[in-house]
Amino acid sequence: MTDCIHLSRIRGYGYMGALPEEQILGQWFEVDLTLWLDLSKPGRSDVLADTLDYCNVIDDVQTLIKTSKFLLLEKLATAIADKILGYQQVNQVQVKVVKPAAPIPDFDGKITIDILRKKG
Repeated sequence: MTDCIHLSRIRGYGYMGALPEEQILGQWFEVDLTLWLDLSKPGRSDVLADTLDYCNVIDDVQTLIKTSKFLLLEKLATAIADKILGYQQVNQVQVKVVKPAAPIPDFDGKITIDILRKKG
């Protein structure tokens, strides 16, 4: 499958992390998605019902960020991938979860988890 939809910088404020204060104070998370699916039908029809509704995907990701209480970014990435693969149209998904301001002393970078999952 060579057709893709890319959704980038899906943001949400969540309460995840291995440190107790992360579970209490929370922080911003960002998610980038690449979804592999067949876009030939909507490309011909120009009908919204023939493609994936991006708004639903974005809402699902933001809801997972806001409501999950995971310790690890790896768990969040996997939960997002599982949710997205639940859409009938999606055959494969790449999920990048970014913690832009990890509370690590003397570290001014960001942490990114990047996973690729397929149906079946």
